[in-house]
Amino acid sequence: MSVNKLCWLDVRSAGREKKAILEEALHQRVDGVVAEDPADLEALPPSVTRVLLPRGPESLEGGFGRADVVVLPLGPAERAELAEAYPQVEFGRYVEIADAAGLDEACRAARTEKWSVLEFRDPTKIPLEIVIAAAAGAPGSIVTAVGDVEEARVVFGCLELGSDGVMMTARAVGDATELKRAAASPTGELVLTELEVTATAHLGMGERACVDTCSYLRQDEGILVGSHSKGMILCVSETHPLPYMPTRPFRVNAGAIHSYTVVENGRTNYLSELGAGSRVLAVDVAGRTRVVSVGRVKIETRPLISIDAVAPDGRTVNLILQDDWHVRVLGPGGTVLNSTHLEPGDKVLGHLPTADRHVGYPIDEFCLEQ
Repeated sequence: MSVNKLCWLDVRSAGREKKAILEEALHQRVDGVVAEDPADLEALPPSVTRVLLPRGPESLEGGFGRADVVVLPLGPAERAELAEAYPQVEFGRYVEIADAAGLDEACRAARTEKWSVLEFRDPTKIPLEIVIAAAAGAPGSIVTAVGDVEEARVVFGCLELGSDGVMMTARAVGDATELKRAAASPTGELVLTELEVTATAHLGMGERACVDTCSYLRQDEGILVGSHSKGMILCVSETHPLPYMPTRPFRVNAGAIHSYTVVENGRTNYLSELGAGSRVLAVDVAGRTRVVSVGRVKIETRPLISIDAVAPDGRTVNLILQDDWHVRVLGPGGTVLNSTHLEPGDKVLGHLPTADRHVGYPIDEFCLEQ
């Protein structure tokens, strides 16, 4: 299975907007363009995979043109003959899955073919999960037909491995951009910095937010929160035992409602903006990240504590949390630190974004936060 997700844009039904859609697809560097007419592939540069997917046998009479990959609903023997006749072309197998027989065929293709293009007729993703499991360790690539970007996101994450790629029908300009954004890996690494606590202060009452996710968070994992967009501290999940209450391994007691947190695609949101269905970035002490969905945000009035810290380069960071010892942050090596016990000189883990923010997007402009 591939690590990088493939984006194939299907222009077979693009109509009058086809030219503009193709221009955008090339600009966004989609991995493949799918056409039924070899003429639509002629002008495409070698930087994009030119995929020919005929709708019927009559489409084959004129040959394959400059196609790099030809996908056909043919058996191995028939495709072997074509491969011998056209050694410069890679051949794949198209399988439509509407019943158990189609699913079995898809599993065989995924295990044996270099390219398997699968189209599922039912909305359930269980058949795709079965195919992905059946093809574990196979060298070929599974490309799944999807109807829109939202379905592409689901397919990319199916069984936590996902399909190697998707083939999405292009309906309008903008589809290629959205597809590439959906394929961008939600995982990666952030640079975490050891910050030194310089001061703490009790602030009195205010509203704080608990972020309840739809995922189990690990003991070395939480979310980044800060009063300023250029400096945040790693607030740990409630996975560590407490004497008076059970653990909540899905929750981060994150901070005051004005605070920033990092969400998918490098944006920030205020904690007050999050709600059911939002997606935030979970971060561990090594800086590894993953996107998790929010199931609920609990905002309640609680006493608050302010924590000031400084980075080795002199940049300052502030975090305002619920003023209670069971609210915790993470320190070097995964040390769990009770917020009310922090003192000047203690070390905490944080992240120092370099760009200012405008409506959550990074932007290079003057912005003073204090």
